[in-house]
Amino acid sequence: MEQIFRRDRAMVIAALAVLTILSWIYLAVLAGDMAEGDMSLMGMTMGMGKMAATGLGGAWTATTFILMGVMWWVMMVGMMVPSAAPMILLFAMITRKQSNGAADGGNPGLRIALFTSAYVIIWGAFSLVATLAQWGLTEAALLTPMMVGNSRWLLVALLLACGVYQLSPLKQACLGKCRSPLSFIMAGFRPGDWGALRMGLAHGAYCVGCCWLLMGLLFVGGVMNLFWVALIAIVVLAEKVLPHGDLFGKIGGGAMIALAGYMLLPVG
Repeated sequence: MEQIFRRDRAMVIAALAVLTILSWIYLAVLAGDMAEGDMSLMGMTMGMGKMAATGLGGAWTATTFILMGVMWWVMMVGMMVPSAAPMILLFAMITRKQSNGAADGGNPGLRIALFTSAYVIIWGAFSLVATLAQWGLTEAALLTPMMVGNSRWLLVALLLACGVYQLSPLKQACLGKCRSPLSFIMAGFRPGDWGALRMGLAHGAYCVGCCWLLMGLLFVGGVMNLFWVALIAIVVLAEKVLPHGDLFGKIGGGAMIALAGYMLLPVG
């Protein structure tokens, strides 16, 4: 039985690692093409030179919207799956033990897949909202072609909102669920395949509640700035797994508020 648990753990870790690596490879290729002025992968109908001259992000079509949504979803997978790994691994272990002791046996592999898929689906729903937000900001000419906010007021608003939210009770409540996988599973365990799906949706909802405004900071440093994307992913991971990650998040929130205040100071 111990060998089975070790094998399952290794398989789950390998699957999550492959999923994360493929996501980052996709983002790297996309960022490289955009840097070279090739917007075909995003469904854009304007060249980078024309977009820079007009201040627009290109003419959005249905294809553009779909591809932007896919970009956001892949980005969320690459950023969030590593921080969800402890929860998924614990769920896998408990599911295996419960399936071995249950009368019907069940399929633990299927339930682990359902839990993980439901978690990813929730971030897919968030990606749809993020795409709508990007579309609106593009129409308002508030984003550069590389998807960076070009309005000081937009940047200040994003930093201030995220900083305040980092200190809010709602943020801390959601973060607490993400930081305590055992408590989450013991308090809300649901048996069966449908139960695994519901638990994955619930965990994804708490995760979005914890991190949604942090994702808004992508418009501050650049949605296609891989260094910035990786930095936010590291912050999310640190909040969830470090011994004092909640305190780390509060300090970060205070820093965001201070930076927003600094940006409001008169220039010169």
